[in-house]
Amino acid sequence: MSRRNLATVIGAIAVVLLFYAANPWVSPPEGTITTIVNVGFWIAAIALAVVLFEDRKSADADVVEIEGPPVARFLFSNRQAGLFWLPIRVFVGFAWLEAGWHKFTDPGWTSGGAALRAYWERAAAIPDAPGKPPITYDWYRDFINVLLNGHHETWFAWVITLGELAIGIGLIFGILTGLAAFFGALMNMSFLLAGSGSSNPVMFTLAIGLILAWKVAGYYGVDRYLLPMLGTPWKPGAIGELRRSDPVPRAPTP
Repeated sequence: MSRRNLATVIGAIAVVLLFYAANPWVSPPEGTITTIVNVGFWIAAIALAVVLFEDRKSADADVVEIEGPPVARFLFSNRQAGLFWLPIRVFVGFAWLEAGWHKFTDPGWTSGGAALRAYWERAAAIPDAPGKPPITYDWYRDFINVLLNGHHETWFAWVITLGELAIGIGLIFGILTGLAAFFGALMNMSFLLAGSGSSNPVMFTLAIGLILAWKVAGYYGVDRYLLPMLGTPWKPGAIGELRRSDPVPRAPTP
């Protein structure tokens, strides 16, 4: 069976399991069956990702079957579009920098993480009916409870604080803009899963745009020089080419 046929079969299994588990008109029985369905879905999803990743090596893997609109090609691939992304990048960057600096100067975050623990406790609380808990998904509440029970706020608060500062600096100066936007979106999603709205929906939406435009969003910044030097895993930059061109030392002849 070819990789693409295998991917189709695995994808169909994942869709059936997801339909059974997530369809609001179907009430799957609680207990072992639900656990098996959930575990089976994630196994199928991971297997599908692996098969699709391996299929990248096929001869026609880079063939574009449906052309995108010119405006999308311009915004996400043309370096002149960096002027469009520049104010968005700086706006999001300063928002993260301000949030990180606020936490950095707050003893509740840097002296034991008491502020973060209080936030987790509010998010994980389940109010009496008919009130709705801040967290919708039980698996995320379980994750927060694991952090609470292990008193991981002492180091996790520093991860969040320094992460927000790094994201802000990276976006403002255009340093690895795509990665900075990715981790910013990841933090926005984490806050949203915990029930925090605020500016997170807007920040997440803008971050997705910066991720898609990673090649050009930092062109008017450090990435203009950094990305050509570093290159990508599929196409090495100047540094990678320099390493390839280094002469291989030969063993001395007797």
